[in-house]
Amino acid sequence: MSNEFDPYKHTYRDEVQRAIGFAGQDLDFFTELKARLLGELAEQALGPSGSLSVLDVGCGVGLTDAALGGRFASLQGVDVSEGAIEEAATTNPDVGYAAYDGRTLPFTDDTFDLSFAICVLHHVDRTARADFVREMRRVVRPGGVVVAIEHNPYNPLTRAAVSRCEFDDGVQLLRRSEVRGLFARAGLAPVASPYILLFPWRAEVFRRAERGLGWLPAGAQYLAAGRKGRTD
Repeated sequence: MSNEFDPYKHTYRDEVQRAIGFAGQDLDFFTELKARLLGELAEQALGPSGSLSVLDVGCGVGLTDAALGGRFASLQGVDVSEGAIEEAATTNPDVGYAAYDGRTLPFTDDTFDLSFAICVLHHVDRTARADFVREMRRVVRPGGVVVAIEHNPYNPLTRAAVSRCEFDDGVQLLRRSEVRGLFARAGLAPVASPYILLFPWRAEVFRRAERGLGWLPAGAQYLAAGRKGRTD
C-alpha cells in the first residue's frame, strides 16, 4: 500500500459512487450493509458488540466507521494515507485514528477483540499480503477474530465497477480461496466465509435470502473471518 489515496481524501465517496452507479444503489447502501454484517458476525463469534474493542485496518476516510455508529465499545482506525486519516477524524470524532507505514500496526500484541480490513488486500502488494494478515492477527487477543471483505472476481458487475474506479487501476482481485489460504497460513482457524451482496435492494427479505445463499459465488463481494488460537 502507499499514500496513493491522498489525492482522493475529499472525493473518495464521489469516485466510488461514479464507479458503482450503474448498480442502481448509492454507496451508503453497500457500506451500511457491510457494517451490519460485520457487527452481526462480531456478536456471533465474540459476544455482545458493546463490549468489544475493534480495529479498522485501511480505514480510508472512515465511511465504514461512520456506518458502525458506535456499535462497539471502542473503535480505532489506521491507514497509510495521512490525508484520509485527517478526513476520517473530522467525520468520526469518537473514533481514534492514526497513520501507519503499511507494515507494522502501531499497537502491542493482543490489543483488540477484532480487526477488519474492507477492500484493502487487493491494494497490498502480493508479496506483502501474508505479513499484512499476520499483523492483523498479532494485534487481536487469543480467541479474537480477523475479518477481510474483498471484491468477488467471479462477479462481472464487480469487475466492471473496479475497472471504472480510478484508484483501482491495475489492481488484481483475490479469489476467496486466496484469502482463506492467507488466513490459514497466518494460523487463523476458519469462522465464516460467505459471499455477500447478492441483491442490491434494501428489503429485509433479500437479507434473509442472502444468509441462505452465502455459498453461491455470485455475490459482489465476500467476507472471510478467522479466529486466533486461545493458547497463542
